[in-house]
Amino acid sequence: MSEVIATYLVHDAKGDLHKKAEGIALGLTIGSWTDLPLLEKEQLKAHKGRVLEVSQLESCEKTNQYLGKSVTKGIIKIAYPSLNYSHDLPAILTTVFGKLSLDGEVKLLDLELSDKVTAAFPGPKVGVSGIRELLNVHDRPLLMSIFKGVIGRDLTYLKEQLKEQVLGGVDIVKDDEILFDNPLTPFEDRISAGKEVLQHVFEETGHKALYAVNLSGKTFDLREKAKRASELGANVLLFNVFAYGLDVMQSLAADPEITVPIMAHPAVSGASTASSLYGFSSSLLLGKLVRLSGADFSLFPSPYGSVALDRNEAIGIAENCLREERFKQAFPVPSAGIHPGLVPLLMNDFGVDSVINAGGGIHGHPNGAIGGGQAFRAAIDATLAGVTLKQAAEKSEDLKIAIDLWGAKEVSK
Repeated sequence: MSEVIATYLVHDAKGDLHKKAEGIALGLTIGSWTDLPLLEKEQLKAHKGRVLEVSQLESCEKTNQYLGKSVTKGIIKIAYPSLNYSHDLPAILTTVFGKLSLDGEVKLLDLELSDKVTAAFPGPKVGVSGIRELLNVHDRPLLMSIFKGVIGRDLTYLKEQLKEQVLGGVDIVKDDEILFDNPLTPFEDRISAGKEVLQHVFEETGHKALYAVNLSGKTFDLREKAKRASELGANVLLFNVFAYGLDVMQSLAADPEITVPIMAHPAVSGASTASSLYGFSSSLLLGKLVRLSGADFSLFPSPYGSVALDRNEAIGIAENCLREERFKQAFPVPSAGIHPGLVPLLMNDFGVDSVINAGGGIHGHPNGAIGGGQAFRAAIDATLAGVTLKQAAEKSEDLKIAIDLWGAKEVSK
């Protein structure tokens, strides 16, 4: 049977999780069951939600105190027949979590889609292997940096900053997510200027790099703007997907005239994921659904930076980005508060198929963005070789300076 299976974490004040589960399964599908005549039951059977699992968990006194009531904690798993909805995320999410999301302490942990439902989604356009081909980098994590302090600055400043970052060995440079179309650095001009800088650095050094330009504006205009970016030869489109909606990104990813890979930024997602009691799990929203909808990269808070995410949640995002499926893989990009001393932790937790993303860890280096990039590259090379950062710092002055400034977290094997 074609269906979507939803897994929920619930905290129920009435204490009857089986009754709660049956109420959800019926309320989000046919509405009622026991009072229906036999003939109607037969007619509606194929549309009825099915309770697959109800598991009670150990209660948490801290949660009871926070809620001001005693609640029963548990996991509920329900299957929703795909006969009930069109195969698009707005319909699916409204079915499995629409009015239920208003029902108090319910968190949607996961969605399992049947092959028939999954076939309706594009997945990443280019994926991990395609991005690696573009850069000709196949054996290490990619290094990404962020433009800093470019609001109110002109194209000359942006080009200078881009050049310094790439000369430091950075593979991808992305716009700040709050840099929108503006008179000083218009969208199309940023693409052309970026191409010019990247080509110049490649001719000078042989180092290939990509520039992710922020696609923004009114939703109605995005498709034509993205097509224009493709025509101009843009490398990557940065997209604030949770400000617009997953379905908007899916429409861009599925369009054959938009040939540019998409980098999904997590801005606004915290409003849906931060609570442990309700909303979406980060691994579902930032991992599985972002990849399903067509992102080639998914940015999310790392477990050790300035906006730290629970380590298991962060690893769950990466696993959903990279799990072997009919889709191409998406690059997981743990972010926020990243410096060269965290490279061993990052590579231990997220592996080689990941992107190490830094802002202040690049620009805050005393030797500037070039020194910051080279410190990261030295840390990556050392970790791959099984050498400690302290040992590597003896041969890399930039890495030594970074460790002295920010410290280092070694991983014991």
